[in-house]
Amino acid sequence: MARYTGSICKLCRREQTKLFLKGARCNSDKCSFDKRPYIPGEHGSGKGFRKRMSDYGLHLREKQKVRRTYGVLERQFRKYFKMAAKQSGITGENLLQLLERRLDNVVYRMGFAPSRSAARQIISHKHISVNGRKVNIPSFLVRAGDVVEIKESSRTMPLIQEAMESAVDLGTDSWLKVDKDAFKGEILSLPSRDQVMIDTDERLIVEYYSK
Repeated sequence: MARYTGSICKLCRREQTKLFLKGARCNSDKCSFDKRPYIPGEHGSGKGFRKRMSDYGLHLREKQKVRRTYGVLERQFRKYFKMAAKQSGITGENLLQLLERRLDNVVYRMGFAPSRSAARQIISHKHISVNGRKVNIPSFLVRAGDVVEIKESSRTMPLIQEAMESAVDLGTDSWLKVDKDAFKGEILSLPSRDQVMIDTDERLIVEYYSK
């Protein structure tokens, strides 16, 4: 499967905001975005060349920010948008809900992994089960009532242990219920827009794909 193999920190700098792609490192003194809060490249420091952002550029950057936050490539992101457009309701909110329902995002939100990329690795290596069945597909979409659990033999993994020890409240308790002692969590309901903890204007994404 195709995946991004470049510098992770450059993504945050390009989008001019922290995407929290490296877990605890993003909140430490080692964070590259804090050290160099300007876009990468020859003209990134802002000394001299400045380019005014066009409307298309604003729409593109908003789409790229969300896509990179969830670690989804363009082809798959476009597929999610088409799915969201076919559903009833507001397309932008439907899109964010679909992205939040991805298993790798849920594992991250529950505090079982330090980042979404780490969650994808844990899932791909068959350390996660949904409703008692092993699932190794990071893009698996959970539903209300699903129970996500770490395999018993995997609960002592340093990556999982460290993530759970350093996990902070991500503000998703209203739609996720986590029992850290049992290494499991339940999807209480599908997330509403207010429960999606990402700073974005999804209307710009809808406008981008509507052109």
